[in-house]
Amino acid sequence: MSRGPELIITEKDNAARRIAAILSGDSAEAERMNGVNVYKWGGKRCIGLSGHVVGVDFPPEYNDWRDVEPVELIDAPIDKQPTQESIVAALRRLARKAGRVVIATDYDREGELIGKEAYELVREVNEEVPVDRVRFSSITKREVTEAFENRDDLDFDLAAAGEARQVIDLVWGAALTRFLSLSARQLGNDFISVGRVQGPTLKLIVDREREIDAFDPEDYWELFAGLEKDSDAFEAQYFYLDEDGNEAERVWDEDAAQEAYETLQSESTATVTSVRRRTRTDEPPAPFNTTQFIRAAGSIGYSAQRAMSIAEDLYTAGYVTYPRTDNTHYPEDLDPRELLDAFTGSRQFGEDAESLLEQEEIEPTAGEKETTDHPPIHPTGELPSASDLSEDEREVYELVVRRFFATVAEAAKWEHLRVVADVAGLSLKANGKRLIEEGYHAVYPYFNNTESFVPDVEEGEELAVTDTRIEAKQTQPPRRYGQSRLIETMEQMGIGTKATRHDVIQKLYDRGYIESDPPKPTRLARAVVKAGEDFADLIVSEEMTAQLEEDMLAIADGEADYEDVTDESREMLQQVFEGLMENSEELGSQLKESLKADKTLGPCPECGEDLLVRKSRHGSYFVGCDGYPDCTYTLPLPSTGKPLILEDTCEEHDLHEVKMLAGRKTFTHGCPQCKADEADEQEDEVIGVCPECGEEHGGELAIKQLRSGSRLVGCTRYPDCDYSLPLPRRGEIEITDEECEEHGLPHLVVHSGDEPWELGCPICNYREYQARQAGGSELESIQGIGEKTAEKLKEAGIEDVPGLKESDPDDVAAKVSGVGADTVRKWQASAD
Repeated sequence: MSRGPELIITEKDNAARRIAAILSGDSAEAERMNGVNVYKWGGKRCIGLSGHVVGVDFPPEYNDWRDVEPVELIDAPIDKQPTQESIVAALRRLARKAGRVVIATDYDREGELIGKEAYELVREVNEEVPVDRVRFSSITKREVTEAFENRDDLDFDLAAAGEARQVIDLVWGAALTRFLSLSARQLGNDFISVGRVQGPTLKLIVDREREIDAFDPEDYWELFAGLEKDSDAFEAQYFYLDEDGNEAERVWDEDAAQEAYETLQSESTATVTSVRRRTRTDEPPAPFNTTQFIRAAGSIGYSAQRAMSIAEDLYTAGYVTYPRTDNTHYPEDLDPRELLDAFTGSRQFGEDAESLLEQEEIEPTAGEKETTDHPPIHPTGELPSASDLSEDEREVYELVVRRFFATVAEAAKWEHLRVVADVAGLSLKANGKRLIEEGYHAVYPYFNNTESFVPDVEEGEELAVTDTRIEAKQTQPPRRYGQSRLIETMEQMGIGTKATRHDVIQKLYDRGYIESDPPKPTRLARAVVKAGEDFADLIVSEEMTAQLEEDMLAIADGEADYEDVTDESREMLQQVFEGLMENSEELGSQLKESLKADKTLGPCPECGEDLLVRKSRHGSYFVGCDGYPDCTYTLPLPSTGKPLILEDTCEEHDLHEVKMLAGRKTFTHGCPQCKADEADEQEDEVIGVCPECGEEHGGELAIKQLRSGSRLVGCTRYPDCDYSLPLPRRGEIEITDEECEEHGLPHLVVHSGDEPWELGCPICNYREYQARQAGGSELESIQGIGEKTAEKLKEAGIEDVPGLKESDPDDVAAKVSGVGADTVRKWQASAD
């Protein structure tokens, strides 16, 4: 009996494609199985999953929120069901015939669990096949080849830790979400979501906001004087010694500040009383772990979620090492010279790499944490070409490369000069600093290396006082946590893991608990945290979630049992429910009050009642009056996203502005009344004939501004004809003289940002968009044409929609099996 092919299973399709290319020497070919890519070469097959293809959930009988009490979910059975049917079906087909299976998912707790899920699917159809595990920290030729030469077994303890987290999060999240949502009568898509890690994270944000609200500013004054030696001018600040003998710059008494200011104003010279010089060594930074990478990416404008998404793409492409790591020590087998040498031919990095190689010794820096799973985040030495990366990917990749450069560079040196001068018994000080050895700053431009000038002076020397000023200030409240600082605080408190913290923050944004950056809590967030504090402190307690994280680490180390940890978690949740159920009515009232406040925009212009964000029976959002049915005043909202009311208000209408939450397409809509008024004032701009009713009824296509803030190309006979095409929300639309040969419409250009967007013919553009959304060719944008039919049409010489429209239906039917001439005519009509 012949042995079946070896089946390699990776976490994602792009990882499968790259690993197949590495192992096959670029000879692997892709074929489709159940709509999934399978890469094959020789006796091997490689398939990529889509992360978790199996999910944990309660049995269907627990899905009815009204019939099943939330507390029943605590001890409810949990099922595993495929969440990606096509991938699971393809995996099972391949596994049945496999002679050996290799799990090549990411090497972390989550990756091990995904690998175990794949293992269980394989075992369902093939009980005897040997299963290997390979682990690597970068998808490079060297690491992947070495991993496949040194195969290992699945770590079922590590996978069990991931499974414990999955089950605990399901039970806590589902039970609490249902209870709070039912208490507040907030059902449907607007339910109140609460989770094991979300609660403590939200409390951190809310507690900081409470500190800001409670802050009582104090007045103080600071004084400055301009000093000059010859033609060299610099600024010095007034200071005095406080009761403890420490230098203080803030003057808390206004009369004392004014008296000191008048003295400085009256004098023309200052005498230098002290000159102190010192040299300070500025050590290079430690290698990137996940938290420090997110912090650095945040400093150049990337959210935590976006930074990690880009890093994962760079990892899968083989350009950087695995981005989920706590480690800040490079492994012993990393040769810094060899890695630097890989960059010497690069136009962007070559000069810096060569300068670093000129050092006699290269000793990389190291941080406090040393782990054995993955190295710190660093470049692999496989360099992308300019066309391989998007602008964002290129910027993040450069950050990673330069951080590695910094860790193997020499320390910088600063010369500090401190000058103290006396003016009529008042002390002034000036601190200058000069970079005397650039060190790592030459290759890592992300840290501040600004110099401040103070000239060389000597004790006893007289300086001219050129000008003076006094500044009235107030003490400032604590700053909100930025995303990177929030992640660092979560790490210190044991909330979440390196793999989940950025996702938790993004979920808080997506669910309307926080807004802006740095994150600011909404009223609903405050209400949920207060409800937790008042009735069930464990919901928002960092101690509870930190303990569970420790327990999951113990499972991974084989020191704790999966069943014991999940049972303990259920017991904790049972305690939480005891407090919640005793106070459900009061809790519900609190939440309902805050929910209404979070939906209130301002006064209705017709009756003075509150205007609220409401949801129609069709699921769309609009603004309606709280005085309904007596008052029927309404305003539209955009159809994209979920509305979030901002603090900013419109000066003209006294209404809060609205932001529409739509993931990466999130945008600020502004004042709904202003948007509606603008649309009412703007006339439609006709650009051509309507393809649906133009011939028969004379309908025309026009660029229309809608009251919801959206724009579209639509028929002037609306509502009798509802033909329409979407347009970008922002940017000035230019109607050019160039015309589409197929549709007779002018080409449009959208001017937004630095580069104009050549939209072209709006019908052609929308057709291409539909094809992209379907993940297929332009032909697949036509109803009735799938992937296989599109391939058959291409084999018959029909490459695109215009080609289909020009074809003779009978000729097409003769060339394409299974397609009749009438079907082709329907496609052609649909294409119009």
